[in-house]
Amino acid sequence: MDKLRALQYFVAAAQERSFSGAARRLDVSVPAVARLVGALEKSLGASLFERGPHGLTLTPDGAGYLEACRPVLEQVVAADEALRGATSRPRGTLVVGAPPILSQHCILPALPAFHARYPDIQVDVRTVDKPSAPGAEEAEVLVLYGWPMHPGFVQRRLASTRLLICASPGYWAANGVPKRPRDLEGHPCLLFRDQEGTVLDLWEHERGGEREAAAVSGWLVSSHRDVILDAAIAGMGVARFTDLTVRGPVESGQLVPVLVDWESKHAPPISLLYRASQRRLPRVRHFIEFVVELFGRLEAQRAPQLAVKLEAERPHWYRRRHGRASATPRDRE
Repeated sequence: MDKLRALQYFVAAAQERSFSGAARRLDVSVPAVARLVGALEKSLGASLFERGPHGLTLTPDGAGYLEACRPVLEQVVAADEALRGATSRPRGTLVVGAPPILSQHCILPALPAFHARYPDIQVDVRTVDKPSAPGAEEAEVLVLYGWPMHPGFVQRRLASTRLLICASPGYWAANGVPKRPRDLEGHPCLLFRDQEGTVLDLWEHERGGEREAAAVSGWLVSSHRDVILDAAIAGMGVARFTDLTVRGPVESGQLVPVLVDWESKHAPPISLLYRASQRRLPRVRHFIEFVVELFGRLEAQRAPQLAVKLEAERPHWYRRRHGRASATPRDRE
């Protein structure tokens, strides 16, 4: 039995949750994958998968074995690609995980330049909101919002953000512009629900040493950021967006920020995560360099009045699975 090839087939089958998916990825036949994985199980004296009508499920032994052998395969792949990269252009498929808001509004507009620089790298962008989300294990690079914590990844801060309070010009003309954050409580606000299910209805601000919070409310809540964006542009109410992802509508005049002399306490930073072993892969290394350069450029293009002055605090409701941020007790931190 070719042990290295058996391990490759096993890992691919675990990630794809089927022998057929592993065969497509590896460009081999389904019987070849099943046969070699079966031989691996026989040599180990343990079942690695439960076979069922809905695909493969790792057994407890299989899950432990996968975790143990993954670093070995990553080192082999890294050594192969590093050697090839020394004598040829970087190539292969790069799997990038990011939430849609960052993929669509920050990464995607810059990808043509990356492709022009590295035409032999295929970029596979997948929806991932946090390191523990489905699909994160397959990603070689993660670009995430917030304060992600995962011991298996190297983490690097890419950019700070500002949260902008925005509405359409017509909305402000008809309803008046708030003078202080607490004035927002008198406006219909368009509310975002995060991936943990918390409605972000507590908008906290600071100016100098002064702090002020608004427990806002409104008739529309969505976990889809572009639903909130379209509603705000249509004049349906007031919304809050991170500045790096809403530059187009602000610069075109579709949305007008207010209270810019106040700064949000909880603007989520943008972070880069990757496994240390994968940094040696040329395609990963080049993308890391590219995305660091990209977000540095986006920060440099920020208007002077929107410069980030505060180090964003991790909010007390973060990752708590509460219904509303405004209802989360602080004494449970």
